[in-house]
Amino acid sequence: MTVLIYGGGAVGLGIASCLLKAGTEVTVLARDETASLLRQEGLIRTGIFGPAFAAPGTFDAISDLRDLEGRRFDHVLVCTKSFDSEQAALDIYEHRPLLRRDGCIVLFQNGWGNAEILAQFLPKEVIYNARVITGFIRRAKNQVEVTVHADAIHVGSLYSGDRARIAPLCQAISAGGIPCEAVAEIGKDLWAKMLFNCPLNALGAIFQVPYGALGESERTRRVMELIIEEIFEVMRAAGYATYWRSPAEYLLKFYGELIPLTALHLSSTLQDLRAGKRTEIDALNGAVVELGRAHGVSVPANEVVYHMIKYMESGGKPGLPQRTQSTQRNRAS
Repeated sequence: MTVLIYGGGAVGLGIASCLLKAGTEVTVLARDETASLLRQEGLIRTGIFGPAFAAPGTFDAISDLRDLEGRRFDHVLVCTKSFDSEQAALDIYEHRPLLRRDGCIVLFQNGWGNAEILAQFLPKEVIYNARVITGFIRRAKNQVEVTVHADAIHVGSLYSGDRARIAPLCQAISAGGIPCEAVAEIGKDLWAKMLFNCPLNALGAIFQVPYGALGESERTRRVMELIIEEIFEVMRAAGYATYWRSPAEYLLKFYGELIPLTALHLSSTLQDLRAGKRTEIDALNGAVVELGRAHGVSVPANEVVYHMIKYMESGGKPGLPQRTQSTQRNRAS
């Protein structure tokens, strides 16, 4: 089995480490500096599933798909940020001979809407999604740490694709250290993750607190509940479903299990903002807003936090405005 990892960030390196440990033929597409270090020093994995090391020369690392002319892959795993989905789709489309006729593209990405973007350029039957609730941190350009793991990686198709096509990939990832399963209803898994991420990720960034603090205040609990209620309304209108029939049923799980398990976790959106990076809010609350508009569902809570994060993303910070001569004159009058 041959696999191309499209994206050499934390998730891409984490999945690559599993496949390499299982003896899979792997090529990693990454930025120049990352690709160069991987070629020189290999790939190092640490963390809760134990160490793994892929020596230089045991896999390929490139920075341009043109370097792969003539090569063919059974699977292409897209491990980029959600806002890079369209560029990834264009890149893969322009180099589509890289994928074998019976090959698959698997999206290891956050949020909702990534598959739809890929489907604008590539056949739906080759597109699969992965739901990942394992934490990866890239400690260096060629080093990844597995920090937390809540459940097996789930891989499946939103377009009724055959699970048998991705079964060998799932088996290889599992053999390399991280449990991975082919599932029939990946949509339910993706919406379950949206129900977790949308209330916590944005508010954790806006208030700059860990998830546990959001669950302790009646004020933030009410905002999170509004966000969750709106997501259920959007799901129903759009014809989607998840594992809970109502917001009330989900909130028992949310407050009883999910927040306590991640009480000390800092929002990835907050971490991106602190690093001056673009966030994935468009594929989270932003996706809820877009679906709401498309199906005539009002989602004011999701829309407010979406615009707040977009303001912060553009350089705005929470807090009081700075005092200027103009404001001082206005106060004096």
